Amino acid sequence: MHSIPSPFKMPQVLLPLGLLAAALLAAMTLATWNLERPHPALIAGQHATHSNPAAARPQTQIKPLSCQPLSDMPGKVVTTLLVDFPPGAHTPAHRHPGSVTAFVVKGQVRSQMQGSPAQTYSAGETWYEAKGELHSFAENPSSTEPAQLLTVFVSDENCGPLVIPEPG
Repeated sequence: MHSIPSPFKMPQVLLPLGLLAAALLAAMTLATWNLERPHPALIAGQHATHSNPAAARPQTQIKPLSCQPLSDMPGKVVTTLLVDFPPGAHTPAHRHPGSVTAFVVKGQVRSQMQGSPAQTYSAGETWYEAKGELHSFAENPSSTEPAQLLTVFVSDENCGPLVIPEPG
């Protein structure tokens, strides 16, 4: 006898899929995004410009795609970004002020959340970061191939800042 999934378990599956669908829709509307004003996500993307003094590694580049208010969730916005990881690129420890879903568009990204082992994600795979959770690092493990993430943030108004660098 087959059991029917509980409706209480469905949001665990539907939320990431819904966020991914929102990200893809936002990416398709990139041509209409107003890039004349500075985007807070670029300012907040400080982890992309920090360097690790112990090892000179390439840094990530962040490209804002969209930031839209969520009409059914007053005070919240959904922001999508492309994060490019050149070969060997690394981001140090940081947190986010909202929930994040990351989708690997191409290449591989190795990522570690506090309290979990590092994992390598390939194109087509995703991971989730809860609001305020410590993201120990993310890196492109390849020394020859670039990688790219599509990230979807659900956070408070104003579209940023989206990255809180971890001290030290």
